[in-house]
Amino acid sequence: MRKLIIAVTGLPGSGKSVVAEAIASELGAPIYVMGDLVRKEVLRRGLELSYENIERVASELRREMGEAAVAELLSKELEGVDGPVVVDGLRSLKEAELLRSRGWNVVVVAVFSPRRLRAERLQSRGRVGESGDVIRLIEVRDKANIAFGVAEAMALADYMIVNTSTLEDLETEARKTARVIYCEWSKSDSRS
Repeated sequence: MRKLIIAVTGLPGSGKSVVAEAIASELGAPIYVMGDLVRKEVLRRGLELSYENIERVASELRREMGEAAVAELLSKELEGVDGPVVVDGLRSLKEAELLRSRGWNVVVVAVFSPRRLRAERLQSRGRVGESGDVIRLIEVRDKANIAFGVAEAMALADYMIVNTSTLEDLETEARKTARVIYCEWSKSDSRS
C-alpha cells in the first residue's frame, strides 16, 4: 500500500489545526505538526519559546538545510510509518516535493480565512508568542509564511476549504474532504 500524507496549509489563524484534527479523526490517522518540530529545535538550541525565536530558527533551518528543512525533519519522524498520516502546517511546495521524493503520496489541503477572522482567532487562542498587537503580529507572520511559500502551496493545493463560518461547519467540511481524499487514494492504490 502506498503511503498517504494529507498536508494542511494556510496562513496563521486560518483553522489549519482544526482541519488537521478533523481529518485525522475521520481517518483514524496520526497528526504531525510541523511547527512542533521547529519549536523542538528552538528548545534544543536553548532559546526561549517566543514567536521571534520560532520564526528565526525556522529561517535558520531553511538556510542551513534548504527550503524543505522542516519536511526533512518530518521525514525522519515518519521513518517506518505507514499512511495515512496528517501533517499540520505545510509551508511550501518544496516541502511537499521532498516528502514525495521519500515515497509518500502527498495531497495538499489549503485552509483560507480572511485576515480579520484570523486576527480574532489568534487573539483568543493564547498560544506562546501570540499576544500584544494582533494585527501587527498577523501582518508579520503572514509575510514570513508567504516568504516560506505558503501562498504558492495554497494556490496550487489539491483541495481548498474556506473557513468563514462556524467551527462545526469547518469540521464537517474537513471530514467530508477527508473521505473524498481517502476514497480517491484507495482507488488509485488498488490500481497500483
